[in-house]
Amino acid sequence: MLDAGLPVRAFFTARAGGSSEEPYGSLNLASHVGDDPEAVARNRAVVSVAAGAPVSFLQAEHGIRVAMVTRPGEAPGPADVLVTRTPGVALGAIAADCLPILMHDALTGAVAAVHSGREGVRRGAVDAAVAALLDLRTPAQRRVREGWSASIGPAICGRCYEVPETMRDDVASRHPTARAVTRSGTPALDLPRAVETRLGELGFSDVVRHRICTHEDARYFSHRRDGVTGRHAGVVVCGVSVR
Repeated sequence: MLDAGLPVRAFFTARAGGSSEEPYGSLNLASHVGDDPEAVARNRAVVSVAAGAPVSFLQAEHGIRVAMVTRPGEAPGPADVLVTRTPGVALGAIAADCLPILMHDALTGAVAAVHSGREGVRRGAVDAAVAALLDLRTPAQRRVREGWSASIGPAICGRCYEVPETMRDDVASRHPTARAVTRSGTPALDLPRAVETRLGELGFSDVVRHRICTHEDARYFSHRRDGVTGRHAGVVVCGVSVR
């Protein structure tokens, strides 16, 4: 487990330590990729033990839908943003090249887990998560631009995420820092840099960016590298302070 560096219990998983067989080996946390459901259940149990609470894993849509989780272990509907202010609730954002993003609001104690790929970045998944967290603040707290912290987990980097030039231009028109080129000079997107920039624009002064490329690092799942594969996750637990 990779420590997310937030004030609450939060971490990112990798491939090792689970029950799944290849091509999902071994700590696959996704139930939609063709893996043995019993193996996925055992893997999720391993992560729940690490979190100290049953983890509610999101069902990604590659969009901006938000789901509020109010009970430990609750199974949310399809959404790319999970939010809670209930102590003891653990949220999980799965990914395999897309960005798992974890957020904490020190003013309310609320946390969020976000899955954001190209479409999520373009459409504003981060903005949707922040709006949901703002909704949990009082009117007076909403005027305060502080208390936010976030952690960006392992994801495909700008050197590896080759896309058509029109696609790059579309995303970069909204997030200029997403514009990148691959090692060979072809058009690419740097989604972690774009998200880091956007978090700063939204008032996050404490942002941890883990500069691990899932396409380059075989310790992590990568859909672009492997095709059929599993998913790792970012996990955050509400109300469990680590500082």
